[in-house]
Amino acid sequence: MNNFYIVVNTEKENTETVRKQIEAYLTVRRKRFFSSGESFTKGSGRAACRDLPADTECVITLGGDGTLLLAARALAGTNIPIIGINLGNLGYLTELGRDGNIEELLDALICGRYQIQERMMLKGTVYHDGHPVHENIALNEIVVSREGELRVLKFGIYVNGQLLNQYSADGMIVATPTGSTAYNLSAGGPIAQPDGNLLLLTPICPHTLASRTIVFSPESRIKIEVSEINRGRPMAVFDGDTKVPLECGDSIEIERSGQVARIIKLDNRSFLDILKQKMAQ
Repeated sequence: MNNFYIVVNTEKENTETVRKQIEAYLTVRRKRFFSSGESFTKGSGRAACRDLPADTECVITLGGDGTLLLAARALAGTNIPIIGINLGNLGYLTELGRDGNIEELLDALICGRYQIQERMMLKGTVYHDGHPVHENIALNEIVVSREGELRVLKFGIYVNGQLLNQYSADGMIVATPTGSTAYNLSAGGPIAQPDGNLLLLTPICPHTLASRTIVFSPESRIKIEVSEINRGRPMAVFDGDTKVPLECGDSIEIERSGQVARIIKLDNRSFLDILKQKMAQ
């Protein structure tokens, strides 16, 4: 690799110091690089990538998993691979922690010592009165929940046009394997190997003892219909970033996206090795 683009979440500590370290080393190695002029924070992902040079071969994110998620959504369809340096807390997606050797990481990229994993993404389409009003993508998950007062929502869940069940819960998560270690895990859902292809449907605090995560094939289409609202407005949330307000009777159809995220991996550690290390932190 010879051409790099660096995006920074300035809300994380030491990001400017690390950015300067990367730029200095790439200068010594006579590689081309550009840095985004905007901070890579929620709501700003696409803006931060609008000046992306056409010959970019790799995007380096400085921040945490959230920063890499923003980059994945902003870069969808470009085929440009991403690698993340974690300057936050727990990171499942980022390749290097705050104490890692950045020069070794850059050498591996320059010399081609890496693999690229293609990660499944989701597409969600929001419907109001039967008409599509919003469409977006997510790498981790799409969540339907409510904001405001702590009141349950009632959902009708349909899979491939067939009613699965009616739920009373705080919300519903549809996650990818990559997102299985995020909100899905916090809600009691299972962990899946991140480069797999499947959909995880996990209720959030369901008002029944029998509700569990259900795993669907990647060809499945999941429809979540808001059938009753007590108080608090429901929202469809894409990767914790984009929020779309919903009304009673609205629905969102979630399916596998035709786009993928291309994530760079540098070492040969297995998913289980990484999982064991992260779970011990």
